Amino acid sequence: MIRLEHIGIAVKDLKASNELFEQLLGAPNYKVEEVESEHVKTSFFKAGESKIELLEATAPESAIAKYVEKRGEGIHHIAFEVEDIYAEMERMKAQGYQLLNEQPKRGADNKLVCFIHPKTANGVLVELCQTIR
Repeated sequence: MIRLEHIGIAVKDLKASNELFEQLLGAPNYKVEEVESEHVKTSFFKAGESKIELLEATAPESAIAKYVEKRGEGIHHIAFEVEDIYAEMERMKAQGYQLLNEQPKRGADNKLVCFIHPKTANGVLVELCQTIR
């Protein structure tokens, strides 16, 4: 089973964006977390059964810093939760999708994550994620 887990939004200023989304969604974020390996600070909001993840770069070499510099703030990726990330990665590769990492990485919110290259997914960066048990 695959379900929408979250939509990732690249932001310049996490504090200001948290205030904006708190007003927009009528509820505060429930978690702020730094993923040092990716040079990113994240903030999560509940949105029904899914989530909104705000991402702020913590270093200039971060993928988020490069994204914001090139494209500006906005939707960065869409994430789908899967039951078995290894099986889904194999299924995606077998169907011709280009994965950005050969093994899942530890991501925010207690997840293993893998990204599918946008050029093989209609220009959308897709994240597969699985809760670490």
